[in-house]
Amino acid sequence: MIDIVVADDHPVVRSGLKQFLASTDDIKVVADAGTAGEVLALLDNVACDVVMLDVNLPDMNGLEALKRIKRGRPGLPVLIFSMLDEEQFAIPAINNGASGYLSKDSPPDQILVALRTVAGGGHYVGPALAEKLIEGQVDHGRKLPHDTLSPRELSVMLSLSKGTPLKRIASSLGLSVKTVSTFRARALAKLDLHSNADLIRYVLEHKLG
Repeated sequence: MIDIVVADDHPVVRSGLKQFLASTDDIKVVADAGTAGEVLALLDNVACDVVMLDVNLPDMNGLEALKRIKRGRPGLPVLIFSMLDEEQFAIPAINNGASGYLSKDSPPDQILVALRTVAGGGHYVGPALAEKLIEGQVDHGRKLPHDTLSPRELSVMLSLSKGTPLKRIASSLGLSVKTVSTFRARALAKLDLHSNADLIRYVLEHKLG
C-alpha cells in the first residue's frame, strides 16, 4: 500500500483526492494538511511513502516547503501537485528535490501513474512536458523576473496578491510587519513594479496564484 500525505490549501481538493484514491487497491491518503506548517508538523508523526504538495500554500512558498521536507526526510518522494504552469515550474521543483510535477487538471489515470512512479523511486512529469524535454524544446536556463526572488519574497508577494494584510502575513510567517514590508519592497524592486496592484497583475499574468 502506498500511503500519501496531501498538502493543499483547498479542502475540496484534499477531499476529492481522498475519495478518488480510496477507490484504488494500492493507494490511500493517510493524512492531509492545509498549510506548509501543518504538513511539516505532520511528517514528524505520520509515516508515509509520498507527499503531494501544492506550490501555492498560504503560509509558505511551496518550493521552500519542499526544501524543508527534503532536509528532514531526504529519501521521501515529494510530488508537486499544482495549477501553476508545468513548463515554468516543473524543472525548478525537480532541481530542488521534487520527484515529480503533476498538473491539477491531469486526468485520473495520470495521477495514479505519477504517484506509483515516484513511490517506486522514479521521476514524473506530464506527457506534454516530457515530449518537449526529449525534443530539447524546454530552456532549462530560462530566467523570469520572479525567479530572482527569495522564497520569503515570493511568499510575501503571493500573499499580497490575494489581498492578505501585512499584519496577517507577518503573523503567519512569524515575522515583524517591518520585515514583511522589507520583503515586499525587495520584490517590487526586483520585478520593477510599484504597487500591490502591479503585484496582482504580475501574478495573474504569470499564473503564479
